[in-house]
Amino acid sequence: MRIVLDAMGSDTCPIPEVEAAVLAAKKWGDPVLLVGKEEELKPKLEALEPETGLVEIIHASEVFQMTDKPARTARQKASSSMAVGMDLLKEDKADAFVTAGNTGGALVNAIFRLGRIPGVKRPALAPTVPVANGTAIVIDVGANTDCKPEYLLQFARLGSLYAQKVHGIPEPRVGLLSNGEEEGKGNQLVKDTFPLLKESGLNFIGNLEPKEVFAGEADVVVTDGFYGNILIKSSEAVAKFLVELIKEQIQAGAITSLGGLLAKPAFKRVFSILDPSEYGGAPLLGVQGLVFVGHGRSDARALVSAIGEARKAVEHNLLAAMQSGIK
Repeated sequence: MRIVLDAMGSDTCPIPEVEAAVLAAKKWGDPVLLVGKEEELKPKLEALEPETGLVEIIHASEVFQMTDKPARTARQKASSSMAVGMDLLKEDKADAFVTAGNTGGALVNAIFRLGRIPGVKRPALAPTVPVANGTAIVIDVGANTDCKPEYLLQFARLGSLYAQKVHGIPEPRVGLLSNGEEEGKGNQLVKDTFPLLKESGLNFIGNLEPKEVFAGEADVVVTDGFYGNILIKSSEAVAKFLVELIKEQIQAGAITSLGGLLAKPAFKRVFSILDPSEYGGAPLLGVQGLVFVGHGRSDARALVSAIGEARKAVEHNLLAAMQSGIK
């Protein structure tokens, strides 16, 4: 299995990417293609002295910056690490592509260079998030801020296929994010989408408020990219706030510090569950290739997790499943 890692994507690139490439190669024993500026990558890779010899540098002379305009820059920077990496995917020289770079750039490059799966109107980002008793897939979280009901119907199908193939859920429960559980609640998009999902043949369980999302009542949560992005970022911000608040209160006195010391193993498990690094990148579902997009602030551990998710998608033949399912 050959995974392409965009070496120029994260906020602090290329150090996390080089470290992640070495760690992933050692962990799985498969090649990692590190795409970026060779003059920057080579000395950093040599400094780590990878024993596996499985990390290969693929030169790309340009960088797709976070501030770049996606559509215009994708055409102008055909030699960016993002473009070169996806070309490797298109040419069947790799099995999946992982980046922590510009999300819009990843979307536009994927559409330009790989194309959409026939029948897919809009590709969507579908991260896995922690909920009670497990995880849930939220789709979309930023690729499409303005949507039509038929887009959300396709998101539900793509998310269900991902849950089935990669998460091993035979009949994923699909919920529609809304401000109320009852049918008829929500904005016009939600109201118009509800009957489509109801008649779709999917395991549709109705509207979900955020409290039901995090109670684990659905395996796939369907929404447009605007509200999905707000949901994800809000949940991450609240989780970080609570972690910092708990630490602060534990350290406030001798008794609470002692209690905190005794409860430290439990706190570590909780913090691990809430840590976005544990879940790596989000798949961009609906394009003709396996593309995973991580946080710009991803560290090496987060990128290794993203590579792990990409590997699972390859192992379970996710792309073929989506092509067949949409058809």
